[in-house]
Amino acid sequence: MMKTFQLCVLFFVLGEVLAVNMTIPNTVIRGTHGGEAVLSVSYSSFSADLPVIKWQLKREKSVTVVQSIGTDIIGTLRPEYRDRILVFENGTLLLHNLRFSDDGIYDVEISITDDTFTGEGSITLTVDEPISKPYIHTESSSILELSENVVLNCSHENGTRPTYGWFRGGKPQSNETRFSLSPDKKLLTISRVLMADDDIYSCTVENPVGNVTSIPFRLTVYRRSSLYIILSTGGIFILITLVTICACWTPSKKEHNGISAVTSLYILQQKVSVTKMWSLSFEIFVKFHNYYL
Repeated sequence: MMKTFQLCVLFFVLGEVLAVNMTIPNTVIRGTHGGEAVLSVSYSSFSADLPVIKWQLKREKSVTVVQSIGTDIIGTLRPEYRDRILVFENGTLLLHNLRFSDDGIYDVEISITDDTFTGEGSITLTVDEPISKPYIHTESSSILELSENVVLNCSHENGTRPTYGWFRGGKPQSNETRFSLSPDKKLLTISRVLMADDDIYSCTVENPVGNVTSIPFRLTVYRRSSLYIILSTGGIFILITLVTICACWTPSKKEHNGISAVTSLYILQQKVSVTKMWSLSFEIFVKFHNYYL
C-alpha cells in the first residue's frame, strides 16, 4: 500500500517537471507601419536546458519567422525578416521596421528536451498606417434654406482601416429623418436644409493605432426672403396676365381692313393657346408652391 502511494507522488512530481508553462500578457498587439512590435511571452520549466523557440506566421501555408535555441537563431532567416528579428531568452519576439505584410496571427512554440509537453500560444499582430488630420469638404460652406441637399465629406490623405463618426454642435450625429450617413459613414447628407441646420460640424476618423478629429466646420444657412418666394410664384401669373391682355386686345375699327384681318387672325391663334398657357402656369405654380412653402 505504501509503495503505491509513493508511486503516485512520484508520477505527480514528474508531471510538473515535464510541462512547459507559457504565459502571454497580450494576445493582440497594435503596430504602426515602420515602427516595431513586441510579441511578449514568458515560460517556466523545472529544466535548466535552453528552450527551443519557434515562431510561425499563419498563412494558407504557415511561414516560419524564426527558430532559435535560446537567443541563438537556427539556420538562415527568410529575406523579408533579415535584420528585423530579435528573440529574447524568455521567448519574446521583437519585429523592427513593420510592414503591412507582417499583419496576421503568430503561433509560438517553446519546447525543452527534458520536457514532454510543449508550451504553445498565439498572438495577433495588426499593422496600420496612422490617420492624417481629416477635414470636411463640401461644394460650399454657405447655402440657402430649403435647398435640396448638401453633402459633407470627411476627407483625409493617409490611414488604413478607417472608421468614421460625425458630430453636430458637439453631439454625435446619426441617421435621422433629414440626416443620412453613407454605409461607411464617410459622407453626411442633409436633405431640404433648414435654418436650424446652421451649426458647427466635425468628423472623427479612427483605426487600430489612433483617432483624429477634424477642424470644426461651420455650415452657414441663409434664409430665403418672403419677397423672393412671392415674386418667384406670383411673377408667373403677372407674366401670363400680360400675355392674356395682349392676346385679347382688339384693334379699333378705324384701322384699315387689311391690317384688321391680319390682326384678327393673330388674335384667334392667341386665344386658342391662352387656355393651354393658363393650365401650364397653374402646374408650374403648384410645383413651385410645394417646393418652397
